[in-house]
Amino acid sequence: MAKEQSDGKALTQTLHLIIHGRVQGVGFRNYLSYKAGVLGIRGWVRNRRDGSVEAISQGTPDAVAEMLACAHRGPRASNVTAVNTSEPAADNCPVYSKYLVNPTA
Repeated sequence: MAKEQSDGKALTQTLHLIIHGRVQGVGFRNYLSYKAGVLGIRGWVRNRRDGSVEAISQGTPDAVAEMLACAHRGPRASNVTAVNTSEPAADNCPVYSKYLVNPTA
């Protein structure tokens, strides 16, 4: 979901990510949390019981694109095999104020 200003340019974009591969037990959540701080991204990240990592990234389109690139790279010990993305529906997407590392779901 991207919110737009009056000239049609997006101010905020939200992207839902599911990251697959060797992404748990390698510092992936901390890596994304650090990158979020550097990029000014808001949202959250958590491990999933199926072995993947799930994240919401909300920020400027450029920052969200860089966060997606970081998710594809991961920390050194990781091995990312796929990143599935989707944009949440506008009516199902809160505005986040910070970036959180959430418990496993």
